[in-house]
Amino acid sequence: MSTPTARGSRAENAPAIQTRGLTKRFGRTTAVKDLSLEVRPGEVFGFLGPNGAGKSTKIRMLLGFIRPSSGTARVFSDDARDVRRAHRHLAYVPADVALWPALTGAEILELLARVGPGSDTTYRDELVDRFELELGKRGKAYSTGNRQKVALVAAFSTRAPLLVLDEPTSGLDPLMEREFRRCVAEARDRGQTVFLSSHQLAEVEAVCDRVAILRAGHLAEVASIPELRRLRRTDVEVSFDGVAPDVSGLPGIHDVELLDGTGMRFSLTGPPGPALRVLAASDVTAFQMREPSLEEIFLDYYGDAVR
Repeated sequence: MSTPTARGSRAENAPAIQTRGLTKRFGRTTAVKDLSLEVRPGEVFGFLGPNGAGKSTKIRMLLGFIRPSSGTARVFSDDARDVRRAHRHLAYVPADVALWPALTGAEILELLARVGPGSDTTYRDELVDRFELELGKRGKAYSTGNRQKVALVAAFSTRAPLLVLDEPTSGLDPLMEREFRRCVAEARDRGQTVFLSSHQLAEVEAVCDRVAILRAGHLAEVASIPELRRLRRTDVEVSFDGVAPDVSGLPGIHDVELLDGTGMRFSLTGPPGPALRVLAASDVTAFQMREPSLEEIFLDYYGDAVR
């Protein structure tokens, strides 16, 4: 969960996360292969991939819980293998939160606040109310969702320059997911970096500045949400009077389908200019373009294996 924070000049000037050729092998299985990426200070960075893609392995190496087979991982210039130094810069929320069973929620939050000198107790109390967290219960009595809330309140109330969140909303209901998104935005506004590992695509699409897509241990793409969308198709549907516009054969046009003689549907990749010029010369009565969701982009990368 939350750990102490230190914001020195090195932390402020260096990338929040930097990996170079990061590789982890378990016997003959390569969980992460030659992973190189850089997360800028102050951004919300999404790390996407289905179960088995290597997300958790990468995070465990970043946190120094396991050693890479080769390559390096750094947290604000500190080698991730030096856990004492690297953890001064970050707060961590695991996918499966374990709490001290005999301590109450209030005692757990107080303990974590004392471990990290950067904790904002006023903001922490506000988050307790917003997440509707019952502090009088002991850790062993908390549900999965409430354990997650304790970890999130502890992490967001620190002033650690880096928040590492691994599937942080898996036990939350939709209202609490909305609060989580607010907290991410507030962390960004304070200049904190958020590294969010998730398979909930709507969540990533809503809060992230950039996204990395991990496929079978390999980095498939790193881009902003708009950049990812531009890499993929746009679905176009038009209605017309008279002769159907002839867009077949134009660059970037795919899957042309006529609809009852008065409509047309097709997919467009790349610049829309050629298609728009043909449509403008026809008697088009209605025109609709739909950008793909992040989920559709994600499925394009993984194909039928994810479906």
